[in-house]
Amino acid sequence: MGRRQILGDSRRYSRSGGGSVIALSSTKLKANPTFRQFKVPHSTSVFPPTLKHLFQKPPLTSTAAAATPQNANPVKTKKAQTISALINTTPWSAQLEARLSPLSPLSQTTFFQTLRRIKTPSKALHFFNWAHRSGFPHNPHSYFMMLEILGRARHLNPARNFLLSIPSKSGNAVPLTDKLFNSLIRSYADAGLLQESVKVFVAMKSMAISPSTVTFNSLFLILLKRGRVGKVFQLYDEMLKTFGVKPDSYTFNVLIRGFCKNSMVDEAFRFFREMDTFACEPDLVTYNTIVDGLCRAGKVDIARNVMNGMHKKCESLRPNVVSYTTLIRGYCGKGEIEEALDVLKEMVGKGIKPNHITYNTIIKGLCEAQRLDMVKEVLGDEDGVRFVPDSCTFNTFLSAHCDRESFDEAFNVFEKMKELKVEQDSATYSILIRALCNKGSFDKAEELLDEVYEQEILLRDKSSTPLTASYNPVFKHLCANGKTKKAERVFRQLMRRGKPDPLAFETLILGQCREGAFEDGHKLLILMLRRDLVPSMKIYESLIDGLLREGEVTLALDTLERMLRSSHLPRTSAFHRILMELNGKGCASESADLMMLMLNNEIRPNINLSTNAVCLLFKTRMKERAFELVKSVYERGFVVNIGDVISFLCKDKQFLEASELLGFSLKNEQNVDVEVCVAVVTGVCEAGQLTEAFSLYYELLEKGIQLPVSCLEELRNEFEAQGKLKEAEFVAKRLLHASNTLNPESYI
Repeated sequence: MGRRQILGDSRRYSRSGGGSVIALSSTKLKANPTFRQFKVPHSTSVFPPTLKHLFQKPPLTSTAAAATPQNANPVKTKKAQTISALINTTPWSAQLEARLSPLSPLSQTTFFQTLRRIKTPSKALHFFNWAHRSGFPHNPHSYFMMLEILGRARHLNPARNFLLSIPSKSGNAVPLTDKLFNSLIRSYADAGLLQESVKVFVAMKSMAISPSTVTFNSLFLILLKRGRVGKVFQLYDEMLKTFGVKPDSYTFNVLIRGFCKNSMVDEAFRFFREMDTFACEPDLVTYNTIVDGLCRAGKVDIARNVMNGMHKKCESLRPNVVSYTTLIRGYCGKGEIEEALDVLKEMVGKGIKPNHITYNTIIKGLCEAQRLDMVKEVLGDEDGVRFVPDSCTFNTFLSAHCDRESFDEAFNVFEKMKELKVEQDSATYSILIRALCNKGSFDKAEELLDEVYEQEILLRDKSSTPLTASYNPVFKHLCANGKTKKAERVFRQLMRRGKPDPLAFETLILGQCREGAFEDGHKLLILMLRRDLVPSMKIYESLIDGLLREGEVTLALDTLERMLRSSHLPRTSAFHRILMELNGKGCASESADLMMLMLNNEIRPNINLSTNAVCLLFKTRMKERAFELVKSVYERGFVVNIGDVISFLCKDKQFLEASELLGFSLKNEQNVDVEVCVAVVTGVCEAGQLTEAFSLYYELLEKGIQLPVSCLEELRNEFEAQGKLKEAEFVAKRLLHASNTLNPESYI
């Protein structure tokens, strides 16, 4: 591995050096000649948990490489440029195809050059199909290339359909092969779609297409990424025993790295030892991976033995800067600083130059071990190599001073960074702000927070990923002192790059509630849910209560619905309060929605509020929803004051709806006052619906409800006037019977 690669790796590998450590005093900082000669370093912002950068995808096959001719014909290249430019700037249509027709037929070179230049995958597929219709003879590689284009663009369903259509498109001239399925499996895996990758693998087997080593490698990658280690063992056995496919070195590197990432270093070591069985030679990637896994498992001495055994396995195999740095980190993590220093000396003695990662790692270890006497030696010249401290180094010292509450020295380091133009990143500020808050120096912490916002420290791409939790103490202080808006503006910058933190969201939302900014709190709630975080009951209840007090009943309802989706069950009183407000504001549809929510969640509705909700639906002429709601209430074993609803309908001249609801009440054995029944029958008659009136009267008789004589007389007269003599005769007989058996005045 070349020096450029090592330095490139170091940029992704160094930030783990910035923890809580014991730092040098400001006197030593100023006295050290290295600090006086600081230069602006490059960013070394992340110390990765694994040696991910060493793993690359397998090289393209010779067929794929052949798709890029190095000495293409200039005429054909110009033709490809013309076609691709036309396609990229014009929507695909019959007119475009007509403009392309004079440019056909296409040579193999022109086709592939054009396909690579088309920017939109869907247009590439249109071009592919157009070329076929124009007589271009597609071959296995053209199908493979089209499949790769769709897969890389995450057009996965079209890619799958394209793959399965290859036999029919080619007239069975191009068979389905493992290479084509491998492409689709890899595309699904790159998109993180484990189940879909497995489905493609199953489909491949069902078509009697034998998977290859590449197939299994792609599946191992995504299974281990998802932590499905049991499935990996099962698939490994299937690979060997069912299909007789032998693993290669890349297979073992994937397995070793994956099991190390899943904290299963013993299993990783098992595969490391198994490489000899299949005549696979471990390379530097393999050794560095297993060393890293052993160190993270605390087995640093074993890791050192493995590393020392490299050259015994292969004379040309030697540890590199990554190997030694990993080992140093392992010893520092265990507090065995002498061994770490011994490894550093061995590394330098073998002519391997430490990089920023190495130095930051050992400095962090020395500070944690309180071996400040050794820091100066590490920072100084060593065999002509000078270490230029960077942000990570300064943050290590800064954190150490803060841990010791040596704030004067901490700010000396902070100012030294400015003086030497070393980037003060998010970690720099968060260390100071958190420490000041813990000490109670909130004014100074707030000043630094203002700098963070104004200088947009949190938005710098080169900066380390900001940790939202580090700013929680200052957010808590601001929100408790009426400054939630100031906290939120910084928080929203954090959310553009930082990792979401539930506690920070809760602090800000409750702060907005205390300050009466409930709508702003609701917006933060939505932002929190979009980040797949689950708000607490306290957040929801505070927002609902405040929104109702402010008259924002629609937002309160929205909050309650989101609360249910978060698997929190609101109190019954919250439902009733919102329903009361919705009824009062005439929000008929929303009231009905809330009623259904209550019923679906087995919340007992208040009978008066339910009745009002039904009446509101009828009032706004939402008849179907009203009947649906009444039916749902009774199906759940609850009731409404149906007499009040029928009376409302009669007053509102909705007699047919009143009649239908009365019929529903009778079927459900609900008691309805005779006066209500009289009002409905009379109203239906007045509306000229005599058939409906007679039917309702007959149903009342069957239920044993006797109408007053005056009502019967009115009913008989109406029937006679409209020529309905049979109905009139029937009512007359009932009227005569009533007159003979009862005193009519008893109905008054």
